Amino acid sequence: MRLRDPRKISKPDIIIIPMIDIMFFLLVFFMLSTMYMVTQKTIPVRLPQATSAAVDTRDTFSVTLKEDGSVYLGDTSIPLDILINRAVQQQQKNPKFAIIIRADKGISYDKVIHFIDSLKKAGITRFGLATEGS
Repeated sequence: MRLRDPRKISKPDIIIIPMIDIMFFLLVFFMLSTMYMVTQKTIPVRLPQATSAAVDTRDTFSVTLKEDGSVYLGDTSIPLDILINRAVQQQQKNPKFAIIIRADKGISYDKVIHFIDSLKKAGITRFGLATEGS
């Protein structure tokens, strides 16, 4: 049996190039995956389809109107009067404030118009209707 000579053992080389490649790959992966997380994911509702849908998330409240008539701010249920009070306070702080309305496609048209009318009476004039992009 032949034993190695301890004086001739060389130290292993540390090759850093593959590690840098993996780090860049992970960086690109996380950058691309966060781009797909921009859409607002809150209460699940069936949104109507639109061919010219666009995402605009600056200075907004995401309000969800469910088919049973319940109102959600983000993912928490909230009474309509408290929601309007918070929206008025936010609009006083920021004039570019807007409300994105995510109404279930099974909700009656009358409920959506009543909600928009309540916003207008409170002085909220900037709002949008969320749709599913195609």
